[in-house]
Amino acid sequence: MMQKITLIFLATLVLLACGRSEPPEAKSPELVIYSSRIEQLIKPIFDDFTKETGIVIRYVTDEAGPLLARLKAEGENSPADMLITVDAGNLWHAAEMGVLQPIHSEVLAQNIPPALRDEQGRWYGVSIRARTIVYATDRVSPDDLAGYEDLASPEWSGRLCLRTSKKVYNQSLVASMIVALGAEKAEQVVNGWVSNLAVAPFANDNKVVEAIDAGQCDVGLVNTYYLARMLIDKPDLPIGLFWANQSGQGAAGRGVHVNISGAGITKASKHKENAQRLLEWLSGPAAQYDFANLNQEYPVNDKTAAAELIEQWGSFRGDTMPLSEVGRLQGDAIRLMDRAGYR
Repeated sequence: MMQKITLIFLATLVLLACGRSEPPEAKSPELVIYSSRIEQLIKPIFDDFTKETGIVIRYVTDEAGPLLARLKAEGENSPADMLITVDAGNLWHAAEMGVLQPIHSEVLAQNIPPALRDEQGRWYGVSIRARTIVYATDRVSPDDLAGYEDLASPEWSGRLCLRTSKKVYNQSLVASMIVALGAEKAEQVVNGWVSNLAVAPFANDNKVVEAIDAGQCDVGLVNTYYLARMLIDKPDLPIGLFWANQSGQGAAGRGVHVNISGAGITKASKHKENAQRLLEWLSGPAAQYDFANLNQEYPVNDKTAAAELIEQWGSFRGDTMPLSEVGRLQGDAIRLMDRAGYR
């Protein structure tokens, strides 16, 4: 009898041992990012963040419009923890649609100037893109240039190239002019631009630079990083850069129009703490260096130097108008450009 009990006990131990499993490995924390920035730019930055923190980044890339529509449609069920996109106009729209939540952080307040972030903390700039004047160095003297408004003067008749008004970059520039000049004067300027066009507006900034190089026009407006990237491939490109609106009284000396790429934490985020950790990290030295060198943009954090190539253009004074105003007046700018025949 004792032997039988012992056998049953041993069999029970064997069954328990066979049924026992190792505890599952802890899954690495993850964040889901919706981004309108190209993969070649954001992937190295996300990889660096993962190496430093162990937080895995999964991301979806698309144009800003479809991403905003997706966030709105998904509502509180959205898997996205963060939206990264370009231009304060897009970020303002995201905030107004109610898909971003306010974040207040001493780190972000120290690293990002007030004009480059939302007053309610719903979005923050992570890189600066200046939109200014470029010109043919063999046909134009820098002494002939001044500001955005001056490109509307008869001197530039048949000599100006622009990107299409459908791009948010130009919509934001015109919105900033409405703030600086008033709607009536801004419309006069845009009318002058249209009158001075050498050819129909182009689809992108690269085409503007190429047209100046080809002799189709003499001056244009572009985001600086487009020219910088072209100069990397073609250092002898005979195109110069001029910082607009650096001197003069009032609006004439308000500074060059600056905009941002930026980010905000979604209202639906299930990982707010880690999302804030990423947002703060994007404003810090490692990510700021990457933004500066991978895409030739300017850092928002003044403790980080610009890339060597664009340092040659020297310092500039940027317009300090809060970028939330650019978003608020985006619709007015679009209607103004339409009235002026700027397509």
